[in-house]
Amino acid sequence: MKYSFSGVSALVTGAASGIGEATARLLAANGLSVVVSDRDAAAVRRVVDDIVAAGGKAAANVADVSRPGEVEAAVDCAVKHFGALHFAVNNAGVGGDSGPAGEMALDVWQRVIDINLNGVAYGLRYEIPAILAAGGGAIVNMSSILGLVGAGHAPAYNASKHGVTGLTRSAALAYSAKGIRVNSIHPGYVDTPLLGRYDAATRAGLVSQHPIGRLGSAGEIAHAIAFLLSDGASFITGSALVADGGYTAQ
Repeated sequence: MKYSFSGVSALVTGAASGIGEATARLLAANGLSVVVSDRDAAAVRRVVDDIVAAGGKAAANVADVSRPGEVEAAVDCAVKHFGALHFAVNNAGVGGDSGPAGEMALDVWQRVIDINLNGVAYGLRYEIPAILAAGGGAIVNMSSILGLVGAGHAPAYNASKHGVTGLTRSAALAYSAKGIRVNSIHPGYVDTPLLGRYDAATRAGLVSQHPIGRLGSAGEIAHAIAFLLSDGASFITGSALVADGGYTAQ
């Protein structure tokens, strides 16, 4: 599937594996110059080398999104290498099963909020001025089905993803009239390295919660992200696009 973009470059965080990697590869295959940003330097290099070998354009950036200065540097990387930033995918995130709210580990809470929520806030803080300077564009923030419904075992993750949903709507209201569309995407459980900690029985239980009868793939979510960034979604902003195999329809 091909997408039409009014712009030249994109920044993808958490782009060294899973949904982020699939998104970086798809955007590059559709003609965007992509900054591949992640904490894992070796994996970043692998993804960039693969994109370039396939005929695309990519630049490597190593960043921890919980550190504002490193997020700012990732945006600067796009402007330095490609002349401007038009699109961003704030995808970097971690899991966080920390037990019920009355028992949760506070170090887990802090880590999950720092990466999943603060990391998106820092992304918007530095991406938006750069995109405005480029004449406009679009941003997709990674939320989750748990940004729409509750999960008693994961208060930190639940709160962080609900926060991303609200932050997205706020940014959309503030900047859509200025030429920047901002949307969130809400995947169901996707077969990525984040699920690697689950045993076969747990994975089977997750599958059973999706009426479609399987987990999602990183590529399926990447296509939904590419659509939201593309000219085909030019009238979509402030939305929460659900891609969950029917999970939240129950």
